[in-house]
Amino acid sequence: MPYSVYGVGNALVDIQARVSDAELEQLGYPRGGMTLVDVEAQATVLKGLDQNNTTRCAGGSAANTVIGVADFGGKAAYAGKTGSDALGEFWLEDMRRIGVGTDVDPTDEPTGTCVVLITEDAQRTMLTSLGASSTLGPEDIDEEMIRQSEWVYVEGYLFTGDSTKAAAYRAIELAKKNNVKVAFTVSDPFLISLFRDEFLELLHGPVDLLFCNLDEARALTEKTDPIDCAQAIHQHAPHVAMTLGADGSLLMNEGSAIPIEGVEVKAIDTTGAGDMYAAGILHGITSGMSWKDAGHLASHAAARIVSQLGARLQRKFTAEEIAELRS
Repeated sequence: MPYSVYGVGNALVDIQARVSDAELEQLGYPRGGMTLVDVEAQATVLKGLDQNNTTRCAGGSAANTVIGVADFGGKAAYAGKTGSDALGEFWLEDMRRIGVGTDVDPTDEPTGTCVVLITEDAQRTMLTSLGASSTLGPEDIDEEMIRQSEWVYVEGYLFTGDSTKAAAYRAIELAKKNNVKVAFTVSDPFLISLFRDEFLELLHGPVDLLFCNLDEARALTEKTDPIDCAQAIHQHAPHVAMTLGADGSLLMNEGSAIPIEGVEVKAIDTTGAGDMYAAGILHGITSGMSWKDAGHLASHAAARIVSQLGARLQRKFTAEEIAELRS
C-alpha cells in the first residue's frame, strides 16, 4: 500500500518554550493541562516569551504521530487545515520535507498554534489556538488516500468542533467503506467528560485499535485496575494500546494481554510522548513486527522523546536499532 497511515487531526505550529514555575503561575493556566485559547490570548502569551528560548515545528497530536511514522521509514499522509499565511506555509513545507503527503486547501483563517510551556520538572502546559485547523471539514478528507492506506488514525481532539467532528466521522466512514482499519486516540482525559458516550459508540463499532493512557481508560470504563480497564475495552475493540507512564504500557491483542516494560530515562519534556508511542505501534504493525515488538519500539521511542525537548525525534532510529527490537 502507498501509505501505512492516513492521519486526521489538527494542523498546528508547535512553539516550545522553557519557562520558570513563577512565569507559568503568572500566566494563570492549569499546570500540565491543555487549554484552548483564542488568537488574541495566544498572541499575548507569545509576546511575553523569550524568543531566543523557543523552537517551532509542524505539529498537532495526530500530525506528530504520522511524522513519527515517516521518521521510522514508513509512508504517511495527513488531513489537516492551515491558513494561507506564513505559519501555514511553514507547516506545509515542514510536513512535505519529512515526506508526509498532505493536500488540503488552506483557508483565510490564521494557522493554529500550540504553545508548549515546559518547566524544570519536564511538565508541559499547552495553550492551543486552533485557528484554521478548526475549519477542517468532511470535504477535506481524501477518499483515494484512505483507500491506499492500511490504517486511518483519528485524534479525539477533533470532537471539540462540529466541523472537525464531521471530518473525523467522514474519515472513519470512508475507511470502513474501503476495508481500511481505524485507530483512534482518546487524546486527553478531559474529552471523556464531554464525549464519553460517543467514544464508547466508536469502541463498540468501527474502531479497531484504541490508544489511551490509564487515566483515560479509567474514565472510559469506570474501573480502576489497569488489566480490568484494558480487558473491558478489549471486549469491543480488537486491539488496545494503553500507556502506563514510567511503568510501560499494556497491549491487548486476540484476547491476550501483552505487558511492555518502560524504558528508564531522565525526563526533560513529556511533550509528544503519547504521540510517538502511537507512531511506534502503528509503524511496527504495518512493517511486519509482532504486537510485542511494536510495543518495544513504541516504548523506546516514547522514552527517547521525553529525554529531549519537543515532540520531534532529534535522533532518529536507524534500521539497525529497529531490527534489534525484534524478538
